[in-house]
Amino acid sequence: MQPSSTINSDRRWSDLLQPTLDAIAIMGSLFVVKFAARGWVEDAAVAMGLIAVIAFLITSRVTGLGRNQDRGNADNEITSIAITWVLTVLILTAIGFATRYSQNFARSVMLSWVLLAPAMIGLGRMTLRITQQFLIQKGIGIRRVAIAGLNELGRQTASNIDEDSGLGLKLIGFFDDRVEKREPTDAANVGDTEAGNTHAQNSAYSLSGDLQELVNRCQVGEVDTVLITLPMRAEDRIKYLLDQLSDSTASVYIVPDFFVFELLHSRWTSMGGLPAVSVFENPLFGVDGVTKRIADIFLAFCALLVAAVPMMLIATMVKLTSKGPVFFRQRRYGLDGREILVWKFRSMRTCDNGPVVKQATKDDPRITRVGAILRKTSLDELPQLFNVLEGSMSLVGPRPHASAHNEQYRSLIRGYMLRHKVKPGITGLAQVNGCRGETETIDKMERRIQWDHQYIRRWSLWLDLKILFKTVMVVWKQDTAY
Repeated sequence: MQPSSTINSDRRWSDLLQPTLDAIAIMGSLFVVKFAARGWVEDAAVAMGLIAVIAFLITSRVTGLGRNQDRGNADNEITSIAITWVLTVLILTAIGFATRYSQNFARSVMLSWVLLAPAMIGLGRMTLRITQQFLIQKGIGIRRVAIAGLNELGRQTASNIDEDSGLGLKLIGFFDDRVEKREPTDAANVGDTEAGNTHAQNSAYSLSGDLQELVNRCQVGEVDTVLITLPMRAEDRIKYLLDQLSDSTASVYIVPDFFVFELLHSRWTSMGGLPAVSVFENPLFGVDGVTKRIADIFLAFCALLVAAVPMMLIATMVKLTSKGPVFFRQRRYGLDGREILVWKFRSMRTCDNGPVVKQATKDDPRITRVGAILRKTSLDELPQLFNVLEGSMSLVGPRPHASAHNEQYRSLIRGYMLRHKVKPGITGLAQVNGCRGETETIDKMERRIQWDHQYIRRWSLWLDLKILFKTVMVVWKQDTAY
């Protein structure tokens, strides 16, 4: 008989219960305000409540509320609830405006519901969290976990278990038979401070026995779950351990040490039923990609309406104060490294666009008087809103570099080209964290690339909105743009 070639995704009971409680909170709050106002709930209210539930659950996937990313962090969860509910209300408003369905409801009733619903959603989530903690304290649903492999991955796994009490896991110890050979290597890869932290972790996570001791304890029922964190190169030891553990009732999981690689938005996928994990991947697939594109079009269009008159004034000033075109289109790398032409107001007397492009520096003689103001305030970037509308750029993403700079740095900085797994942006996470302006040293460029990679790993619509808001403050305060 052939072994199964598929892996089913794991789902906690809270993954189903949580959206159910959210739906109950939305419908329940609507029923409360309708009953308080009229003493009954008509069919129209039920229909609107169901639409709100569907909109909220879909929107929660976009904002990250439905992904349990902020489990245990009440502040982040409250913020996510508020954002998700605001988006839901906007969807309902748009539907009501298009169908005039909202005329069936009194404004006082709608306002009361809009305020009560998020409060009840938050109360439901808080109640679920308290209930989980209570059950865990009582030992209900607790699973005893042993980790096979006292190494960096094993300690990280243990730390994750400690931080997420909602998992209902109790760590009973580490088991390994080659830990002495690996500990010096772990410490050698970190600095003095980090080495001290590693030593503290080693003390906190001490060895409970060798792998044979683990097998013995599993066979007598002292361990419910085994997490194998041995390195992938230890294939023979893993096979031996699995063979021994098959003579027990313990559940066994393999925690792959993919973290030895520089993961870029890692996730599980299936290739014809065979499981695979991505190492370098674009995070904007499916709904996420469509959502970001819709947000880009809407916000860019609104920004163009607001900036239309200022852009005409800027264009006039550029034309009257120096010779040359109003706009400058520079060759840069876009999504997947494809070349694009990026629009800018011309701020220099020369338009470098060849195989060698010199970065702007402080007091650069090529910069015009008007150009200095435009570059200082980033107003020269406004025409890139056209790039956003045409789809070659996004409002938020890694800033595009001149093609000549890409060819220079891709051979000097490891993982440089991975920043092109998403569309380039008018602003980005690197720019709002101090990496704006000239990158005259490799260290500065490396720091910018690290922020770009972090953006790809952490992407969410909420992160984009935070970067956009922070950009406004950074533009006026930072003095490193030339």
